[in-house]
Amino acid sequence: MDTNETDGGNGNVETKKIEVKGTENVDENGVKYIIYEENQVEINENAEELDLNHQRLDKIENFENMLSLRSLCLRWNHIKKIENIEMLVSLSELDLYDNQITKIENLSSLVNLKVLDLSFNRIKEIEGLEQLINLEKLYLSSNRITKITNVNHLLNLQMLELGDNKIKTIENIECLSGLTELYLGKNKIDKIQNLDTLVNLKILSLQNNSLTKIENLNKLIKLDELYISENGITVIENLNDNINLGTLDLSMNKISKIENIIHLQKLTEFWINDNQITDWNSVQILEHLKKLETIYLEHNPLSKDTAYRRKIKLIMPWIAQIDATLAR
Repeated sequence: MDTNETDGGNGNVETKKIEVKGTENVDENGVKYIIYEENQVEINENAEELDLNHQRLDKIENFENMLSLRSLCLRWNHIKKIENIEMLVSLSELDLYDNQITKIENLSSLVNLKVLDLSFNRIKEIEGLEQLINLEKLYLSSNRITKITNVNHLLNLQMLELGDNKIKTIENIECLSGLTELYLGKNKIDKIQNLDTLVNLKILSLQNNSLTKIENLNKLIKLDELYISENGITVIENLNDNINLGTLDLSMNKISKIENIIHLQKLTEFWINDNQITDWNSVQILEHLKKLETIYLEHNPLSKDTAYRRKIKLIMPWIAQIDATLAR
């Protein structure tokens, strides 16, 4: 990152400039044009927020004098290593989404960090978070993580995003009782377990895993949104204590019957498309869910019925949306 500084002695604000680099090309008509690799950015060294997205940066550097920074966003660059930010102790938000980072390191001095986004990198292990006890949101989706480790001490954590990794087991999060959102979609998890202590959880995402059974959710009485689509579930069961559910996504499973949900009187969104439901009597029980606003039933055998939408409206005259179309 090439920089120039102006003299602050005359009361001028010190700035840094990122040099504009470009490559000259010629199009098919012989017209010359330039592809710019970086956008020109003037940086106020007293800034509290800084976005350097899409700058093709391959290294974190030249932040030594930016001690007032509270938010640093370096998305969509070519950064390979977390380094040279240990002096930014006031930082509360660090965003390194979509880079080429392989290791979580050099963060121990950032004790005021509340939001850390390392999604879409090449990280294989959760580590280096020992001192970040004030973290509230941790994003680690789309990495190469195989095991949940080294987060159980993050007692202030409210949101944990671990989707699109290679995790096989839900574990080592029992101390995170403050969690309200947990995202574990697109992993290799085959059993719902070890969630009993997460009593404040409101959103749980487990779609696109290897689950075959709904289980061990009885302690999650505050759960408002449950996403378990794209699994191998055959029966709707074990939701007796989840009476606060407002959204239930069971799409793309192997369910043949709608059952065991009449007690979910707060349900407004029910997605059960792409299953194996054939019997309209199974759908009839939805007449008891008076707050239901949206129902997805398409791509089930019964959706081939020529009176498909009319029958749904007869069962639930109040329904606002059927599949992706508003009910009329």
